[in-house]
This record gives sequence, C-alpha cells and structure tokens, in this order.
Amino acid sequence: MKTSPTRTPCIGICSTTSIGDAICRGCKRYAFEVIRWNAYSEAEKEAVLRRIETLTVQILKNRFHIQSREALESALNARKIPLNPALSPYCWLHSLLQKASLADIDPAACGFALLASAQGTSLAQLASVVNEELLVLCEAHFERYYSQVDSLA
Repeated sequence: MKTSPTRTPCIGICSTTSIGDAICRGCKRYAFEVIRWNAYSEAEKEAVLRRIETLTVQILKNRFHIQSREALESALNARKIPLNPALSPYCWLHSLLQKASLADIDPAACGFALLASAQGTSLAQLASVVNEELLVLCEAHFERYYSQVDSLA
C-alpha cells in the first residue's frame, strides 16, 4: 500500500514569503523549510511536522483541554480551516485560534475547554500569548540547532 505524501502544515498565513519573517507566523516553519518543502523527503517533512507538533502541544496543553476531537474537527471543517489528521488535536486547535473569528468561538461547541490557569482570559488574548510563546520556542530551537548550519539562516 502506497502512503500518501506528507501534507504541508501551511494554514494560509504565510509571513515568510509575504513579510520575510524567519519563522512563519502561521505554520511555524522556518523560512528555509517553507522554501525547500517540495524538495524535502518524506522523512524530512515528518521531522519538521513533529517538531512543530511537539512545541505546539507543549504550549497549548498548559491552557486548554481537548474534550472532543470530532467536535474540534467539525469546527475546523465548518470554517474551512485545514487540519492534518496525523497531528495532535492541539495543532488543530492552534490553527483554529489563528484563523477563526475568535469572538464567534464557543469552546465547548468546538470540543475544547480552558484550563483553570486560562480562565478569565479572552480567547483572543490566549491566542496571542500562545502564538508569542510558540514563536519564542521556535526561535530558541532555531538558534540552538540551525543558525550556524543553514546558509539561509
């Protein structure tokens, strides 16, 4: 059985190509990964996805609980927000927080809940804090593992 190719993590908010960011504000790939994505082997693509997934789950698990994968998937599909079923639902939630109109989001209807540590904070504020923390982790990872190696860094 042939496996399907690894899907791009792009969610349509690319700041590497439009603004020139070193780390995409949408998918959190490094600029060189966005540029080289189509030339990467499946193993290289999977490594990128797993890194992004690990960092995303690490940040979101401190503020959210996924109550229903099905409801979350349905919420994304209803809003035509891409999701990768091979990744953690926390990655899906991150996409929802980035792409959806947060004023219209009912967490329970979308299959997630705010943990006690996040109670009393708006979804917009949480989305902003999560994104900033994720960018900090991505930058630290880049500095540690790639800055001296990649000519596009």
